[in-house]
Amino acid sequence: MKYDYIKTVKQKNPLVHNITNYVTVNDCANILLGLGASPIMADDIGEVEEIVSISNALVINIGTLNDRTIASMIQAGKKANEKNIPVILDPVGAGASKLRTDTTFRLLKELKFSVIRGNSSEIKTVYYGSGTSKGVDADSADIITEDNIENVISYAKALANQSGAIIAITGAIDIVADSKKAYVIRNGHPLMSKITGTGCMLTSILGAMCGANQDSMLDATAAGVCAMGISGEVAAERMEKYQAGTSSLKMYLIDTMSTMEEELYQSRARFDVI
Repeated sequence: MKYDYIKTVKQKNPLVHNITNYVTVNDCANILLGLGASPIMADDIGEVEEIVSISNALVINIGTLNDRTIASMIQAGKKANEKNIPVILDPVGAGASKLRTDTTFRLLKELKFSVIRGNSSEIKTVYYGSGTSKGVDADSADIITEDNIENVISYAKALANQSGAIIAITGAIDIVADSKKAYVIRNGHPLMSKITGTGCMLTSILGAMCGANQDSMLDATAAGVCAMGISGEVAAERMEKYQAGTSSLKMYLIDTMSTMEEELYQSRARFDVI
């Protein structure tokens, strides 16, 4: 998994169209800028087709759903599919409510996704058709461990085969898989769960990674997950060094992403390929 995929984002400056949630929209925009991409946040149905047509990727995040944005997601997604633009889905809280679960399956039925990224409970809901979430967090019973990792890889590959999308399951251990190959990534820090938006930011990053690397989206997705984990590690170290709080953790995370060089990435990336 090469740093080159991140370098390509900085060189190409892809435009990433985000139909995302209003809790984390500013964080998503800032981390995309830090990575070297250009964010645009447009969710009115009157302009989404025009915006996605000039973009390099579309990110759909269902964190704060309503009827208006669901219609915009479907219309933008269909235009992106028509123009062969990568579409990334973040099924936030799938399994936690009927609206979220039904919307997830409606999107999966009507659109073709390049990547589906979620926590373990969300992805299990997508795979099995139902599930449980602790709000928008993974249920403790679904957390990926060394004991259940083979089973998680198995259903990630099966879902990739079924959906045609790359599957990214993030948590204490991250899995990025297509139907034949899986990355097991062990970067990240537990403190990342103490701030909102790390998952949403990562999904937007994956939009940039895929938009700039359409010929190698599996490897680019894994590189993006790895870079986010490294950024979280460095941010936690700085937070502890300066006895700072969680607001500083978010700032340090974006700082690290925006200043990441190949030496840092290569020295800290921890992953296996299965």
